[in-house]
Formats: sequence, C-alpha cells, structure tokens
Amino acid sequence: MTSEQLAPAAAPSEATHAERMDRQYRYQRHVYDLTRKYYLFGRDRLMDGLGVQAGQSVLEVGCGTGRNLAWMARRYPEARFYGFDISRAMLETAERKFAAASRPRPVLRAADATTFRAAEFGEAGFDRVVISYALSMIPAWREAVERAFDALNPGGSLHIVDFGQQERLPFAFRRLLQGWLARFHVTPRPDMIDVIEKSAAARGAIVTSERPYGGYAWLSIARMPG
Repeated sequence: MTSEQLAPAAAPSEATHAERMDRQYRYQRHVYDLTRKYYLFGRDRLMDGLGVQAGQSVLEVGCGTGRNLAWMARRYPEARFYGFDISRAMLETAERKFAAASRPRPVLRAADATTFRAAEFGEAGFDRVVISYALSMIPAWREAVERAFDALNPGGSLHIVDFGQQERLPFAFRRLLQGWLARFHVTPRPDMIDVIEKSAAARGAIVTSERPYGGYAWLSIARMPG
C-alpha cells in the first residue's frame, strides 16, 4: 500500500459514505454472495459459535445482502433477527431474499454503524451483535465498535470477524491482497483487537480472540457481564 493509502483521512459524512457504498454495490450486490465466499473466511465459523437461545435477539451490523442473517436464521430458527446497512441498494437485495420466507423475517433498517441505537429497532438492547467484514469498510470504525457495545444487553456478546494482517502468510501475498482490497475501499485494521479489548475493559467485558488462516482473518468475541 502507498503512503497515501496508509495516511489517516478525515471521515466522510454519513451521506457521503452511503452514496459511495451504493455506487460500489449497485451492480456488485447481484453477485456479492457468490464471489465473497471465496475470500471472506471465518464468517460461518464465527456465527456457528453464537450460542443463541430461543427468543434471544441478534443484530448484524452492516448486513449487506442478508446472506449472514439467512445463515443464522437457519442455524438458530427460534431467535429474533435484526440487521442494518448504510447502503440502501444492498438492503433492497436483502429484502428480496427474505420476501418469501416462511418464518418471521428479519427486521431490516437503513442506518449508520457509528450512530445507530437499539431503540431504532424497538429493542432496549440485543443479546448478540455480529459484525462480519464491515469494520474494514467503515471509515469511523472505532465509533462503530463503541455503538455495538452500547447496543448489547447485560450478559450479551459482541462477535466480530474481519481481515487480519496476514502476519503468518508470505509477504508477497499480503502486499497483493492489501493492494487489491484497497481498490474496493477495504482497509484491514491493524489495531482492531486492541480497540475491541479497550472498549470491552471499560465495560467489564471479557474478550477472546483468535487469528486463524495464518492471520488472514481476525476473530474476537466480547462477553458482557450479566
């Protein structure tokens, strides 16, 4: 990556970020699920460990096409699901995906990860909050982590997976991957786990993290005190 790509930049406004995401996914959304399964590793691994009980609530931050929500709904059919995305184009695809669902459909909203509140969904809080490969696309991602913690119920947990630093993979591969991701406004966050741990500590939450696939993906789970 170039020095310009690494240099911090002013965070765009909510409207600007939403417009950029809509432009980026206006056409990609039609093939998004098919293509992303080849490089968004660790998503199913994270969601399989949610341990959601009947009647509990699950929110996905940056739900995109609804692929993860559909997966979780099959895995935990007695839970209640919610999702939001800043891209209305992606939400249109998600809405169509659940249009013919026989079970209760997830509640979907257009919202910003840095400003949303659980009350917008008619909930005081959520039992699980999932952020899958979204922090690397959110300019003010640290604020998104804070809002996700704020949206948890006592005893709830925050589950995050995103690109790591590929620290145990060949340098040439890391450079190629990071350059390719930058073309799509994706920036792996080198201090992601540190930020999650700091936010968790301020709330008395306990964090467990892992860096599978040679550090290709980083996964963190923060469990709030009951």
